[in-house]
Amino acid sequence: MNRTAPPKPGARIADVGSMRADAAWFLDQVTLPRHGLVALFARDFTRNLHDLMPCIEQLATLRGVDDVPTQAALAGVAETHRRLAEPEAAGLAGEVARVRRLARSVRCLCDHYEALSEVRMCVACDRPVEGADDTVPYDRIVPSAHGGRSALIHARCTPAMWPCG
Repeated sequence: MNRTAPPKPGARIADVGSMRADAAWFLDQVTLPRHGLVALFARDFTRNLHDLMPCIEQLATLRGVDDVPTQAALAGVAETHRRLAEPEAAGLAGEVARVRRLARSVRCLCDHYEALSEVRMCVACDRPVEGADDTVPYDRIVPSAHGGRSALIHARCTPAMWPCG
């Protein structure tokens, strides 16, 4: 098993939005993808999880053991370790089910990473909201990804959310 170097203090995951989009695409498939595609997603999800887990663990050490978001994130990391230890399943349907579990872990750890790092993401484009960005509050609460804070949308993304008017 290749182990990467531990993350540097303050390290950030560059492309959480792409990780989440790939996981969502895979989870949305209603028919079984071809085996080669499933194998590619399994490899990518495994790599993404190996990138996310040490960052989440590092962020958790900065917060304290009594912090509820930290406890939830560490539980997610433990479940991810269990899922990564699952052997490749027999047959295409079994392997798709295993890779879907990996995709759910990717989505979960992206949420935990954002919550612990206090990154605010645009709910329309899934890109970070920077301090200087014009934003519009989104009228729903997104507790898993934003620690119970109101979600935001980049002002430039609002037409994408409401194309009919």
